Amino acid sequence: MQKITERSAIPDRYKWDPYSIFPSQAAWEAAIDETDAMIATAAQFRGRLREGPHVINEFLGLSEAILRNVGQITVFATMFYAVDTNDREASAMRDRAIGLQARASAALAFGEPELLAIGGEQLLAWAEHDESLATYTHYFERLIARAAHVRSAEIEELLGQVRDPFAAASAIHGVLANAELRFPPACDSQGVAHEITQGTINALITHPDRTLRKNAWEGYADAHIAVENTMAQCLAAGVKQNVFIARARRYASALEAALKPNFIPLEVFHNLIATFERHVPVWHRYWRVRRAALGVDELHVYDTKAPLATPLVVPYEQAIEWICEGMAPLGAEYVQIMRRGLQEQRWVDVYPNRGKRAGAFSTGAPGTHPFIMMSYNDDIFSLSTLAHELGHSMHSYYTRRTQPVIYTNYGLFLAEVASNFNQALVRDYLFKTLPDRNAQIAIIEEAMANFHRYFFVMPTLARFELIIHQRAERGQPLTAAIFNELMADLFAEGYGSEVVVDRARVGNTWAQFSTHLYANFYVYQYATGIAGAHALAAPIIAGEAGAAERYINEFLKAGGSRFPLEILRRAGVDLASPEPIERTFAVMASYIDRLETLVKAEE
Repeated sequence: MQKITERSAIPDRYKWDPYSIFPSQAAWEAAIDETDAMIATAAQFRGRLREGPHVINEFLGLSEAILRNVGQITVFATMFYAVDTNDREASAMRDRAIGLQARASAALAFGEPELLAIGGEQLLAWAEHDESLATYTHYFERLIARAAHVRSAEIEELLGQVRDPFAAASAIHGVLANAELRFPPACDSQGVAHEITQGTINALITHPDRTLRKNAWEGYADAHIAVENTMAQCLAAGVKQNVFIARARRYASALEAALKPNFIPLEVFHNLIATFERHVPVWHRYWRVRRAALGVDELHVYDTKAPLATPLVVPYEQAIEWICEGMAPLGAEYVQIMRRGLQEQRWVDVYPNRGKRAGAFSTGAPGTHPFIMMSYNDDIFSLSTLAHELGHSMHSYYTRRTQPVIYTNYGLFLAEVASNFNQALVRDYLFKTLPDRNAQIAIIEEAMANFHRYFFVMPTLARFELIIHQRAERGQPLTAAIFNELMADLFAEGYGSEVVVDRARVGNTWAQFSTHLYANFYVYQYATGIAGAHALAAPIIAGEAGAAERYINEFLKAGGSRFPLEILRRAGVDLASPEPIERTFAVMASYIDRLETLVKAEE
């Protein structure tokens, strides 16, 4: 059997470096003690913010310092737990960090109600005339806009305190998925067994051996099905918590509670869903072209990522070079920062190892490097994932070095633009650099795999998410059977008659997302993100003068210093309109055209 590497066998240069944050466990412990003392100090400001700008400035400065510390403490703990979910000490560290987050949130909860009691006009007047508060003008604008949904100090404190217990549903699902699921080995057509883990499943379901793909896909799904009732209870709890918070904050729905505080109009969500539904036939066409390219009578779900050409072998070091070349249009500074992070500062935890959690993500906090966890598999899909996560990391890098702490949280809506933007630029570079037919097909496959995740799976999950939240809001039951039927129906619509749908396994897809569906209406932002990314990448790819500088200065450096749609409009795209979604479907359709031409050329 092909075995999974133990973490101890991976060289340090391929592991991220938590000790760049704290030099030791003792230093981390000391930071927790320091932060708890700061949290206690924050109580001294309760009831005093009306005293004026000086006191408000001191309180907000202390709040930022607490949040900076909490961020660093949490990232440090996460960096141990994410790479070994079986490590009980790391799990305990993570739990302590979550508890600290909740204490900080509860301790600072009185601030916003007290600020609103002063009055919006007074706050803005102070910010205009008192230099110490000038930085907080946009923060006050956001706070005033949310005034109807900010509750009393007592209620805000309670809502802060429930963050810790409310995290349990997602945490239980994550432990099940990442630490306790046992996957059967998947045999290939020669009878060789391959070990399935969260870090290797993507490599297995993109493998040329159809028998291996089938067995890996089925074994992965079946392991989740075995615990689906427990996972369903976790997800139901997460959905009900979202509904509870929405009602506690006087929002009309969980959807409104997710979008309105982030200043995203509900029309953005509904435009995306409606546009996706209109373009489902584009996906049906892709499945037809893919089936013809594979030369199979029936296309199964485990064939949707099967290689159509000889897979490109892309070692990690080669990926670094291609990504740096692909991002060169953004300038030497951008590339130098990125290369230093990849090759010297150990931003990336590169390879799969036993116990490593599923997926890939970028993390970090003010005062830390932007870190990346992934499971690199020496293929073009891993290259794409690395480019994606570097988009997040470089967004964070520029934001944290340009904006004060209060504006370093740019939000998920903007985050997914930066990540997909990098993929678009690197993909364009590869198309121009690797002209042979096999490589061109491989690049199209990577592009379509990315679109499959962000423009097919994620909109489908967003539709699922909307329906299950509406069920919870009506008091209707949420069970594994209900989730499975709904999920199977939605995916069957997307696959149409072109793909054979194994309803039991496809219906279980919700269980295979152990974090995404717990972040209230998170997943739709992948689709809006890829649309925004292609709109912003187009003028840079075309060589438009000033486009790269505009992207860096108006987008990457802006953080959360303006409203998200305003930031995007200044950068060059209006995501309040369906037009970028339409244009991105056109980009996808052009890839299908190219693939069809390349496939026919071989016949």
